[in-house]
Amino acid sequence: MDNKNPNPNTATGSTPTDPIDQVINYHIQTKHHFNRYARSLGYLDWANQPDPFRRFEGAPLISLPLLNSDEEPLSPAYAAIYERGAVSSQPVNVRTLSRFFEFALALSAWKKAGESEWALRMNPSSGNLHPTEGYVILPTRDGLDLTPGLYHYAPKEHGLELRAELSGDHIARLLTPLPAGTFLFGLTSVHWREAWKYGERAFRYCNHDVGHAIGSVRIAAATLGWNMVLLDGTDQSTIAMLLGTGRKGDFGEAEPEHPDCLAAIWPSESVKCEASFVKREHSEMPLFLEKAIVKELIGGIWHGKANRLSQEHGVHWDIIDETAAAVWKAQTTNLTISVHDDSPLSSDTLHVSRFMDDADPSAGHIIRQRRSAVAFDGKTSISASIFFHMMQRVVPYAERIQVERPVPWDAWPYDPAIHLLIFVHRVDGLRPGLYCLVRDQKRLSFIQQAMNPELNWTIAPGCPDGLSLYWLLEGDAKRLAVQVSCHQDIAGDSAFSFGMVAEFERILRERGSWWYPRMFWEAGLLGQVLYLEAEAAGVRATGIGCFFDDAVHDIVEIKSIALQSLYHFTIGGPVEDQRLQTLPPYHHVKGIS
Repeated sequence: MDNKNPNPNTATGSTPTDPIDQVINYHIQTKHHFNRYARSLGYLDWANQPDPFRRFEGAPLISLPLLNSDEEPLSPAYAAIYERGAVSSQPVNVRTLSRFFEFALALSAWKKAGESEWALRMNPSSGNLHPTEGYVILPTRDGLDLTPGLYHYAPKEHGLELRAELSGDHIARLLTPLPAGTFLFGLTSVHWREAWKYGERAFRYCNHDVGHAIGSVRIAAATLGWNMVLLDGTDQSTIAMLLGTGRKGDFGEAEPEHPDCLAAIWPSESVKCEASFVKREHSEMPLFLEKAIVKELIGGIWHGKANRLSQEHGVHWDIIDETAAAVWKAQTTNLTISVHDDSPLSSDTLHVSRFMDDADPSAGHIIRQRRSAVAFDGKTSISASIFFHMMQRVVPYAERIQVERPVPWDAWPYDPAIHLLIFVHRVDGLRPGLYCLVRDQKRLSFIQQAMNPELNWTIAPGCPDGLSLYWLLEGDAKRLAVQVSCHQDIAGDSAFSFGMVAEFERILRERGSWWYPRMFWEAGLLGQVLYLEAEAAGVRATGIGCFFDDAVHDIVEIKSIALQSLYHFTIGGPVEDQRLQTLPPYHHVKGIS
């Protein structure tokens, strides 16, 4: 990258004091432009490349069983995980937790070129740098022979590190307002892992990765018949206490972890949920934890010291720390979801729904084979029916077609903030050109007013009922897609590519600066759905973090910060790199077949 000013501490102007203005300032400062890129080191300091695996020295490691694909619990058909009630709920035990972590955050393969080897994971990451760390808080429960406490997931070993022995009674008190059988899951970010390569723009990419991880975790839970929802009303200090990220003595000179989010996960045989913002009533589940109980809970025995990931950091990107502070969620918000009794399915129904057609791929097969494409063939097209199906998967249908949101949108307690500007190149039955998927029909007028008034806004031909997909401009957009995506051919050689455009300033002003990372989470969650959908369709996808922000806006004449492009994505026929050898994910321990 051409970086005219690689010094992260050189001011570009006076720093705003209002957190929302700070966030907007960060977003504007970290845009890529045709004549300059956002600031980074300008080269890769290979001697200090971060260790991709965090470990806590001194923390007991409990190895999870490495399960073959034909071992219980078996994976359901891929289509079944999106069908409410189609997957029978599994008990929470060591084997099901092993399968859960395998599908959510484990290694998916090793790649080898010459003497070099590097690991890939189930959850995608910008540059395969993996800033996201996973934690689980397990209560005392029958059939789960693990000490109640906080555990850190170690993907290289496929094991759980016991970070803190916590009182089972205190955990039970904390989880009392939540459904029976609930355990907690948390995500944190090591910002340095991305900043090492991407500089000041790394905060964006870390939050993309959080969104991808939320998606991979939700889908992993769905393969076991488990529900999940973000406890996003919880203030960030409480998350930090519970996940131990604020324990400075446990990190020392090691790179800190930023506490991102918590989720509740529970077996689905007893309740189902519908996202809501209404005041708490008897039938509602709070999406926040009681801070006073967390303070009592964390008084248990803690284990382990974090490993240092790089010996030297070279440049420290102050703007990332400042932005992380500006988006800190300081207050609990009274966010809830409605819960209802759920009638259990008969065993016959479960059998038919779970296994469906023998020709259907299993969810595990699709999850394990997911890869980020490095190049596309410039020839493969997809059918309009597959394209429309993919678009339906990324729309929550909150208040229109169905009352309850499908997986994974049932875990996301918000209306859509992200819409798609789509460059259609090779979709059979659709003319090439620019399209827009409005993911919340109520926002159509707002989006239209933020763009060029002369755009067509015609419903795409053949579009299924209820899908708000509009044709805006006709023409070959391959060269334009490549140009605005940092001149990357993958944006034009695919079947289609798109930019994820967020309702930006309104949401920040209405909800607060803490919503800035959540825009990227939603974008990453969208990407995770489409990664798997691409695999299921026999093609491949990849996320694009490098694009010229304002050049994208200029295509449809977005002149203000009402809308902002946050993430690009592309899907098509992959070209495999034959120079690379693929090895099993746990060949260094014992292979998962």
